Amino acid sequence: MIKRTVAIALAFALSCAWAATASAADDAGKPAYFKLSNGLEVVVVEDHRSPVVTQMVWYKVGAADEPPGKSGIAHFLEHLMFKGTKKYGPGVFSGTVARLGGQENAFTNQDYTGFYQRVAKKHLRTVMELESDRMTGLTLTEEQVKPELQVVLEEQNQRVANSPAAKLGEQVAAILYLNHPYRKPVIGWRPEIERLTRDDAIAFYRRWYTPNNAVLVVAGDVTPDEVRKLAEETYGKVAPRAEIAPRSRPLEPPPIAERQVTLADPQVRQPSLQRSYLVPSDTTAKPGEAEALDLLTHIIASGTVSRLYRELVVEQQIATSVNGWYLSTALDDTRMTFGLTPAAGVTLPALEAAFDKVLASVVDKGVTEDELKTAKERMIADMVYAHDSQTTLAQMYGAALTTGSTVDKVFSWTDRINKVTAEQVHEVAQRYLEKQRSATGYLVQEKSVRAEGKRS
Repeated sequence: MIKRTVAIALAFALSCAWAATASAADDAGKPAYFKLSNGLEVVVVEDHRSPVVTQMVWYKVGAADEPPGKSGIAHFLEHLMFKGTKKYGPGVFSGTVARLGGQENAFTNQDYTGFYQRVAKKHLRTVMELESDRMTGLTLTEEQVKPELQVVLEEQNQRVANSPAAKLGEQVAAILYLNHPYRKPVIGWRPEIERLTRDDAIAFYRRWYTPNNAVLVVAGDVTPDEVRKLAEETYGKVAPRAEIAPRSRPLEPPPIAERQVTLADPQVRQPSLQRSYLVPSDTTAKPGEAEALDLLTHIIASGTVSRLYRELVVEQQIATSVNGWYLSTALDDTRMTFGLTPAAGVTLPALEAAFDKVLASVVDKGVTEDELKTAKERMIADMVYAHDSQTTLAQMYGAALTTGSTVDKVFSWTDRINKVTAEQVHEVAQRYLEKQRSATGYLVQEKSVRAEGKRS
């Protein structure tokens, strides 16, 4: 289930561009937003092309909110939420969705946890009844918890322990953040996962799972009035059970030193380089900064027209692949990350030097008007196509509202992107592409490190 985390977190950063089909000055197509008396926030995204709906419930809690020593509890609880309630026993939830011909899944992020179902419109009330019931009605036994812990441990084994690239990603995050809990992996550190208990899960559930800490997003063949009526008849009956204070997390100190880590692993067949920069998120950035960072990342590392691809893959032929992403949807300061794979015979130091030269050029001279124009057009066009997915529509609003944004801000994304100037992109490059703000990870074959050790 954790596999969806990155895709969903990235969805908001770009997919908001679907609103390009309407002017920001015109509210046509703007999702409805309201709040129930118990504090539950509700967003309704109308899409009447087919009699299908997607329901998502997002909780404003993620891995960064876990108690010390309990890393992985947010993701573990996500798994346990399918174990049944007093009203609907084990297997009833998933069995009912399957019987109705629907689809379901769940996901955990640093800042939020979400659950969704996609069903025919006529079954919306049913999935609302199921989802609202487990909002506070979850029951857990030791017989349910212990086997599920083994499932999570096996997931960690498959996705991280047996993936050198994933292990490197964890290490880079751990050194990029010195104090902030974003340094922990969402799935948790294995020694702490192994010690999680039923009591840990219940305590976390009772602390955070309550309607006044949740966002309901319904996208599809519905109207706001229809959703409001159903929501009040289902979720509206769930009483708040906890007072939710603003999330207060340890602060990250200003970065003053470049950081590096090397991971040697016998499973590595192709060395690679990963570089992350500490940058503001859409929530913590100054006006216009997040949009400029988004465009900067796209210009540097997205696709075959990007700076890195043109210069390192095509012209110099010292890299076989390059990529980059900016995780704008976050409650606190976030990451801009680049990944590079060297061509045969090219060392990581040589590739890194060439990479640094490309970044230095952007910092020194900025980007061209043509590059900026192309980046805007591609980002908007790509995500206009992506809005054909109800799931994507629900994702971008849920991710936004659980990380401090609003429906209005999401809806105006296209206008804000279009207003970004080349000077603004240059400014954020100068401000944030500094080595002391970075953490670099080197993935190498274990034997090469051993060999170097013998020569030293």
